[in-house]
Amino acid sequence: MAVIGIGVDLVDVARFERQITRTPRLRERLFTPDELAQRGRVLSTRSLAGRFAAKEALVKALGDSYDFGWLDIPLLTDELGKPSFELRAGAAECAETLGVRSVHVSISHDGGSAIAFVVAEG
Repeated sequence: MAVIGIGVDLVDVARFERQITRTPRLRERLFTPDELAQRGRVLSTRSLAGRFAAKEALVKALGDSYDFGWLDIPLLTDELGKPSFELRAGAAECAETLGVRSVHVSISHDGGSAIAFVVAEG
């Protein structure tokens, strides 16, 4: 496998929280219902900031957002908490066009920041 793209993004959690509070519908524009509540629990703003950083990092790894939106790139976690993207619609088409066969993502939080790193392989 070859690396097709990498992306990294850093989000200030307090700033993200202010934006979400100021524009309540922003949550639904950025995240699918499955992302907002995983395994029966509502995710904290801190967790959502990390997921938003991951989405931004994915866009960078793919080179652009082309013809897909935030809801086309939901980030879900498995039973152990490992995050992974479920590429849908335009995002899946973009990945296919670029030859992406797998996407790796890592998210971390420290202090008031959330960071995510994405590697797209093909």
